[in-house]
Amino acid sequence: MEGNVTLERLDDQLAWYSNRARANQQLYKRLKVLEIAAAALVPVAGASGTSQLPLIAGLLGALIVVLEGIQHVYQYQSNWIGYRATAEGLKREKYLHAARAGAYAGVTDRDRILAERIEEVMAHEQTKWVETQDTHSAAGGG
Repeated sequence: MEGNVTLERLDDQLAWYSNRARANQQLYKRLKVLEIAAAALVPVAGASGTSQLPLIAGLLGALIVVLEGIQHVYQYQSNWIGYRATAEGLKREKYLHAARAGAYAGVTDRDRILAERIEEVMAHEQTKWVETQDTHSAAGGG
């Protein structure tokens, strides 16, 4: 028996968006924790009374700028939020389809409707992603 192509695509895309959301969330949070730690060390370095204070403070400041620049270029936070929203939208369609509820209630061609709706969810995310990239590029982000 051949599998349901629509459900296979849904499961594949749901896994991809969930994994990408998780990865972007982890990267964003790691960068922010490093940035906060570096910022917290600036006054500690100032209180240390070492002759290397300007060098240490400069290195910490440079690290903060680099970490913030990486976040700006790769947009981990906005990617995390967008991918998570898309994954949740796909989950919603999957559950409604399985329950024969919402747009899937009382129709004979539920799989066709599911295919159209999941493609719409993904197209919306892709459009938002492109708009974010265009805005980022226009702002000089590369």
